[in-house]
Amino acid sequence: MEEPNGHLFLKPTITASRPIGRLHPEVDEEKCTCCGRCGEISQYSAIVCVGEKALIYPELCHSCGGCVLICCTRAVTEVVRDTGKLETGRAGSIQFVHGLLNVGEAMSAPLIRQVKAAAPRADLVIFDSPPGASCPVIESVRGADRVVLVTEPTPFGLHDLKIAVEMVRALKLPFGVVINHANLGDEETRKYCRVQGIEILAEIPDDRHISEAYSRGILACETVPEFRQQCETLLVRLSNPGLPPERGAGR
Repeated sequence: MEEPNGHLFLKPTITASRPIGRLHPEVDEEKCTCCGRCGEISQYSAIVCVGEKALIYPELCHSCGGCVLICCTRAVTEVVRDTGKLETGRAGSIQFVHGLLNVGEAMSAPLIRQVKAAAPRADLVIFDSPPGASCPVIESVRGADRVVLVTEPTPFGLHDLKIAVEMVRALKLPFGVVINHANLGDEETRKYCRVQGIEILAEIPDDRHISEAYSRGILACETVPEFRQQCETLLVRLSNPGLPPERGAGR
């Protein structure tokens, strides 16, 4: 949803596009008594009463609907505000869905839910999540059968990995780690995974051929045979949790 780039590599043929949005409050001033109850329930101050007028800040609204339920005069209703668009298509045998957030929009989590709802029924569905552990990431991984955390063997990579691990453990989601640029950096990331009992699913080396393919918008697995083999082995390990490392993806 936030600057997606999957289409740059898969190059899908887009067959459908539609606007998507989220609900935000609208106030009928003739019915509103400015009692302030709607503002009290809005944790993000998306609606506040100032003097004898209700002010609405749609970009802050999380579409919880609380202001509608609590309004005793039924002055508050909800309307849909377009905040992006959803596109679907195909890239060969792959069914493709992504969302594009309008420039200037602050929240993508409500739209991520709509993108996930549009995912096709298939044996394998991959959600490409933004990095970090923010609300969009949590919404992306919520309900997943398994989460793959990609990191690098550097102090910065390990710092971010620890935060991501706390997130998926709080969500009680099964997960594993893929170490990118595995032949660089230090051993601290592997040591952390051993101590924490975290499965390392694959180690991808720093490979010029992979970098060149990426810079040209080409899937590395189509041009680098070794990388394709790693991806296939990674899929096997994801499908068979606990597979011994010697049979899984190597460095």
